[in-house]
Amino acid sequence: MNTPTSSLSPADIDALIHTQHEDVFSVLGMHSNSKGNGLVVRALLPGAKKIDVIAKKGNRKVASLDKIHPDGLFEGAMGRRRNRFDYYLDVQYPLATEQKEDPYQFPSVLNDDDCYLFAEGTHEKLYRWMGCHPQQHQGIDGLLFMLWAPSCKNVAVVGEFNHWDGRSHMMRKHHAAGIWELFIPHLGDGLSYKFQITDQQGTQLPLKADPYAYAMEQAPATASLTVAKAAYQWQDQAWQAAQQKGVNHYQQAVSIYEVHAGSWRRKTEYDNCYLSYRELAEELIPYVLDMGFTHLQLMPISEFPFDGSWGYQPIGMYTPTGRFGSADDFRYFVDQCHQHNLSVLVDWVPGHFPTDEHGLGRLDGSCVYEHEDPRKGFHPDWNTLIYNYSRGEVVSFLLSNALFWMDEFHIDGLRVDAVASMLYLDYSREEGEWLANDEGGRENIEAIALLQKVNQRAYFNYPGCMMIAEESTAWPGVSKPVDQGGLGFGYKWNMGWMNDTLQYMSRDPIHRQYHHNEITFGLAYSFSENFILPLSHDEVVHGKGSLLEKMPGDDWQKFANLRAYLGFMWTHPGKKLLFMGCEFAQRQEWNHDHSLDWHLLDQQPHQGVQQLVKDLNHCYKTLPALHQQDCQPEGFEWLQLDNSADSIFAYLRHAADGSGVVLVVCNMTPSRHDHFRLGVATGGFYREVLNSDSACYGGTNAGNNGGINTRDEGWDNYPCHLEICIPPLSTVIFQRQEG
Repeated sequence: MNTPTSSLSPADIDALIHTQHEDVFSVLGMHSNSKGNGLVVRALLPGAKKIDVIAKKGNRKVASLDKIHPDGLFEGAMGRRRNRFDYYLDVQYPLATEQKEDPYQFPSVLNDDDCYLFAEGTHEKLYRWMGCHPQQHQGIDGLLFMLWAPSCKNVAVVGEFNHWDGRSHMMRKHHAAGIWELFIPHLGDGLSYKFQITDQQGTQLPLKADPYAYAMEQAPATASLTVAKAAYQWQDQAWQAAQQKGVNHYQQAVSIYEVHAGSWRRKTEYDNCYLSYRELAEELIPYVLDMGFTHLQLMPISEFPFDGSWGYQPIGMYTPTGRFGSADDFRYFVDQCHQHNLSVLVDWVPGHFPTDEHGLGRLDGSCVYEHEDPRKGFHPDWNTLIYNYSRGEVVSFLLSNALFWMDEFHIDGLRVDAVASMLYLDYSREEGEWLANDEGGRENIEAIALLQKVNQRAYFNYPGCMMIAEESTAWPGVSKPVDQGGLGFGYKWNMGWMNDTLQYMSRDPIHRQYHHNEITFGLAYSFSENFILPLSHDEVVHGKGSLLEKMPGDDWQKFANLRAYLGFMWTHPGKKLLFMGCEFAQRQEWNHDHSLDWHLLDQQPHQGVQQLVKDLNHCYKTLPALHQQDCQPEGFEWLQLDNSADSIFAYLRHAADGSGVVLVVCNMTPSRHDHFRLGVATGGFYREVLNSDSACYGGTNAGNNGGINTRDEGWDNYPCHLEICIPPLSTVIFQRQEG
């Protein structure tokens, strides 16, 4: 039997069959017949035996298409018809007959303004149309797919709905924008899909996940999933309204509990399964509130394939990880936090992305999201790829993603990971392994501009949010506004304070007198930025030991050291962040594959540390002097700065209106001082608010019987003094009583 002739050229047919055609909408669907009068319809449906064209008006058969290629390419003239008409295809397969809307009869819905903003690097809501979205097109329900892949020949949508055969659903390219588009009728939610891409050389690339997917399969599977329009009914309107008015976090208590959702707690000892988002809402939220934390910070929640990356190598930047449930389940979790007055922060990773073949790397055969030159585009520390921040479309991708979490999931702020790696072109590189900027410097000018833009737009759109930088260098102005030359973050992690003080605490107390400055040096720069004091997950992994095991001495001294250190941290200028498990002195290093060791709370020393953290949070929130001026030098005053011989530190914290004064005394040796004289400027009764050596925390219960009055005799150039008991390895907090 002879194959019918076609009005298509052999080159067109070959390109279609091998998914290399660069303009499928010019050949598939309904067109004027180039070899005669009237209309012609072409369809490429592998596996089909027979295709009829049915006019929707009257539901009448117009023509049967001829099979012009054995791989399923059909073509047929529409008789005497000259005017286009609405139709569907009646397709006969070996085992069934299906009625199909022809995806090639639908015009483009791509908006020129969106394309312009996308390319310019100023689009803030790409997630509303890029990727895959339910859509009604010309009265027909289906899914609209869009992908930016500017340098390839052909892109097709493949999935379980077309047996992963790209010939069935090749996309239209908008050449100026480099965006590929296809509306596929009658598809619903829960379907797996990817993009099949043919590069400019005609090579079919590994299938790619959707960069804008709202859901993804769980590892080791790697496909994206179609989702229905979000139908969750939020109940946090009052919270959102207050946030939109703006919140002065700088004068409030900010105490952050950092959580890895997969290992905070597992279901049972024998069933090592994750808690779901809804189970976390039931168990985690009450715990965090009971402990007195004000903010909950989740390690990266964007979808990621490798558990061991803890989320810091994300592939689904627009996908809340499905490990713990659906996107609506995550919305429920955030909603419940807000209804209980708990802020939610998430880790955000714009500095790099993994090389997994289904990810962004060489998306269309060229470097689309990353730099071509590995001296700018490859991260040697993490074997990851670095975003090309000079490309407007990449900037729009990241800008939209930052705002996506606040818009779609009501997140209250972002902790931006590895900012230092973004700021410096020579970060973790030797001479000759990096490229200077256009001015010959090592600053990554494009990355700086991205961070400034993200921060400006986040605070503009969500005035009550918190933007936090994990930045480990002396880069100036990280938390200063952009219009003052800063990066525009609200806060910066104080990594210097963390490193110095942990090093000090790890020393035997007998040697601490020689390293006094490791505690005091932080106050030399404490107000150069708006700081958060972080004891994060990074300090309790990779052989560093838990906080408890960093402390020297026998078990009693370890716990006493830890309690004294936590007391010092909670009274030091700066907002607070504590990683889960540290609040009850987890002994083992954190292991992402297992629950925290909650059984330790059967033991009194661990109960004592937990109770101390709870009480420290209470003091921090209820004593204005401990939080109102965390970021102002007026809020801090040294009383004893240089007492290295005794390893004692004493300082005052002041409230913003001058009405409240808190005195803090830290003793970092096991020596007890029963009659320690401490000069103060203001006389009166100093109530002992908290003593880390109290018996309820596991200490010796040495103290000051609830408080002590000043004596009129001057001391250390002060007009009066206190004669206090300073317990061994302790922090004691006093509040001066007014009147």
